[in-house]
Amino acid sequence: MITDGMTPDQVMNKYKDDVNKLAGYLNWLEQKSGTPMTGIYGDDGLSEHSVAVPVYDSNLMNFIKAADSTSFMDRNYRYAYTRNHIRTAKDEIDFIDKATILQMDILGGILSNYVLGGRTKARLWSEGMNNGVFLHLVRKMKELIDFWANAERKEY
Repeated sequence: MITDGMTPDQVMNKYKDDVNKLAGYLNWLEQKSGTPMTGIYGDDGLSEHSVAVPVYDSNLMNFIKAADSTSFMDRNYRYAYTRNHIRTAKDEIDFIDKATILQMDILGGILSNYVLGGRTKARLWSEGMNNGVFLHLVRKMKELIDFWANAERKEY
């Protein structure tokens, strides 16, 4: 795990800017979570004689692009799933809700599953919105960063 041996302050400093970048989408995620994010290009009768091409919401694509540019992206995201016995969207949300700041890299692994996995299986981007994983992730990441940024520091 990337955050092994790191203090909460070090984790916060490492991920703070990336979380703030994703938090800019929080209002949109709250409004649109659970709603369909795709349409079919050419619904005007073209689909009878052509291949249906999904068209994604532009805000979703901007969110995916922003997430892809963060330090959360981990090509080995499958290890986060196997180490933590995460198999379903419910397992993902349960883990997210219980996560601590020292598990921020695992939250990044869940985000990576949808963002990087969506490059080959684009339905994952829509699933991340429909099952609420994107909303839970960004909300929890922001909550953790805000908590540690405002925590009272004790000098020993």
